[in-house]
Amino acid sequence: MISLIATVLNEGDSIHLLFDSILAQTRQPDEILIVDGGSSDNTCEIIAGYGDRLPVRLLVEPGCNISQGRNRAIEAATGEIIAVTDAGVQLSASWLEAITEPLLLDPDLNGVAGFFLADPQTFFEAALGATTLPLRDEIKAETFLPSSRSIAFRRSAATEIAGYPEWLDYCEDLVFDLRFRSAVGRFAFAPKAVVYFRPRSSIGGFYRQYFFYARGDGKADLWFKRHVLRYAAYWLLAPAIFLLGALIEPIWWGLYLPGAAYYLYQPYRRLPVILRRWRGNSIVAWLYCICMIPVLRVVGDVAKMRGYPAGRLWRWRRKPPDWRL
Repeated sequence: MISLIATVLNEGDSIHLLFDSILAQTRQPDEILIVDGGSSDNTCEIIAGYGDRLPVRLLVEPGCNISQGRNRAIEAATGEIIAVTDAGVQLSASWLEAITEPLLLDPDLNGVAGFFLADPQTFFEAALGATTLPLRDEIKAETFLPSSRSIAFRRSAATEIAGYPEWLDYCEDLVFDLRFRSAVGRFAFAPKAVVYFRPRSSIGGFYRQYFFYARGDGKADLWFKRHVLRYAAYWLLAPAIFLLGALIEPIWWGLYLPGAAYYLYQPYRRLPVILRRWRGNSIVAWLYCICMIPVLRVVGDVAKMRGYPAGRLWRWRRKPPDWRL
């Protein structure tokens, strides 16, 4: 038996995308559990409207965060195989079949990592998708940590690691993945289990998203070296190159070129794939995205450099439980 779970909060404008794509699945779930965190819009009414077509159960838990909501859904599920996704996404037609098949075929396997792709609707969203989201050929299956917008696992395995960390509001799926991999084994990678979602639609929304991601890293004590290297690049290396060029010889400024090439290579490599998929492959789209990608890279890094110390300060004050096994 396969249970599909998701958490929602004020998703009235987009929840139909998820449910319409569930209706189109080549393999239907045996049950759907949706935990609503206390929506003040018409989210619950829309979900209830699918009750005559899908085996959906709605659990309303006002004030619960995404980890608490997922854990409530896992506890209430009757299926041993749990597939997890998010509101606001569209599932490819074979998503549920592709992400659960490895678990059905291999009784010793406990988890499957699906994939996710950008579904941009504007030039800005196309540029942001190219800046932040990897292509399939960038994924190393043996080390890939899946987003919980596209993941499946055995209920018993999730119970063994006590589910999602309820004290953490962002990056909770990374902590879940790391605990899962440490305690019950690797995730098989199912590249055909694809979900599509829209990137943030504004630079402010993107900044807030990456601020909270980095704050979550700080709260969970994740990727310390990665964050330190970012500070070193912006606050030590870049100023040092500028001073060398200004005080000794301008040729030193040429060192910015290989740095920029390394910094922008992957986004520009992804761009034609994003534009081709979006059918926005025009000169205007190309020029806009080429100019916007460097801006987005810097904005994302500034958001991370502000968010990470905020998370570390929270961790120092609150002293959360150690999630490492």
